[in-house]
Amino acid sequence: MVTPRFVFTEYPNSFSVHIKNLEDLSVEQIQEIQAFVSNRKGIFDFSTYTFVIQKRLNFESFCSLLEHLGMQATSQENIIETEFEERVGFGKYKGLSYRDIPEHYLLWLQRNYHGSQKEYIDAEIKRRKL
Repeated sequence: MVTPRFVFTEYPNSFSVHIKNLEDLSVEQIQEIQAFVSNRKGIFDFSTYTFVIQKRLNFESFCSLLEHLGMQATSQENIIETEFEERVGFGKYKGLSYRDIPEHYLLWLQRNYHGSQKEYIDAEIKRRKL
């Protein structure tokens, strides 16, 4: 059985995890990951092989949680630079820096938002390499 490979990225109010080898996992493994995300009120985006959970959790705590749950996986941490400071001027995350909004919402904005802050959204997506 293939071991899931997680790439953990911490944000100020959430974290995201990219599953590098999702296509190689069994249906049971994917269901286990989906249950993990669902139990924490997270969002699993199959188009990007990424899940996001709105909870402050650092890499070590994430690894400990996986171990506690008995989930076999390899994990690595993705550390991002925090130099981008433009603030969201509308909606649910108004006032937050674009670097602080969850990945799933940023991707949603890219597809659906056509206002004056579109360039900031595109810049943040490029910075995160999404």
